[in-house]
Amino acid sequence: MRADARRNYERIVATAQEAFAELGPDAALEEIARRAGVGIGTLYRHFPTREALIEVVYRSNIEQLSARAHELLEQQPASMAFETWLREQVLWVMANRSLATTLKAGMDHESPTFQLCRTAILEATTALVQAAQDAGAIRADIEPRDLTRLGHGIGVACETTPDAAERLLAVAVDGLRVTPDHRL
Repeated sequence: MRADARRNYERIVATAQEAFAELGPDAALEEIARRAGVGIGTLYRHFPTREALIEVVYRSNIEQLSARAHELLEQQPASMAFETWLREQVLWVMANRSLATTLKAGMDHESPTFQLCRTAILEATTALVQAAQDAGAIRADIEPRDLTRLGHGIGVACETTPDAAERLLAVAVDGLRVTPDHRL
């Protein structure tokens, strides 16, 4: 891809990410093109359908969320990285649930994008859980998928009451910590 085409592509994806978060997955493609500073033809050259654009935005979001787990593990102690990422996952779910639901509803669960997203999140949560368990910070019976389920559940539950998210996260993190009954 030429440099100018690559810049347009990246600008469209970033703008669509913002527009979908703000307006939902039905945001007008013309509005996304306008905000990105490109013509509608340019948008359609890169993304022939709304679904193609949503899929790329979703994949980009998942890749960013997954990469963030590894960044946090490099920058913070394992227990703090675990908690920070769980908070960020909850915020992501609260901001992107309608986009994710729209995409998952129409996506083949065996598609390359769906498999890539599933693998990336599983690898990220495995790294976080393993590091936190190795540090003695969380219970040994916690599995990587528990982390995504927990974050997703809190995010969905707090979508219309975001002020409750921090309280529920605190309760959940307390429940994940090692106690005398759940030693490693």
